[in-house]
Amino acid sequence: MRAVLLTIAFLVEVAMLVAAGWWGFTLDAGLAVRLLAGLGAPLLIALVWGVFCSPRARVRLAPTAKYAVQAACFLAAGVLLALAGHPLLAVGLVALWAVDRALLSHGGHPA
Repeated sequence: MRAVLLTIAFLVEVAMLVAAGWWGFTLDAGLAVRLLAGLGAPLLIALVWGVFCSPRARVRLAPTAKYAVQAACFLAAGVLLALAGHPLLAVGLVALWAVDRALLSHGGHPA
């Protein structure tokens, strides 16, 4: 079961980055702005995730703080996905992360 939950966690993390890029590339703006937003938003989220949330994070946080940073990343991606016109997908993405994270925590897997 743990392997399935970790696989889901990885897939929703990838979906989080895709959602941020989707928002940027679908903006009603010029090509340069769409490219900057479509590449910049996922890169910014990936940077925050890598520094604070990855297994090899440079900054070690307490589990509660790490959950907060993870939640902020997913909420930001959810808001961007909703702004791109997909509010139900946004809610689904954030909810799937929250349920998966709760099940992993309940099973003793650290943040």
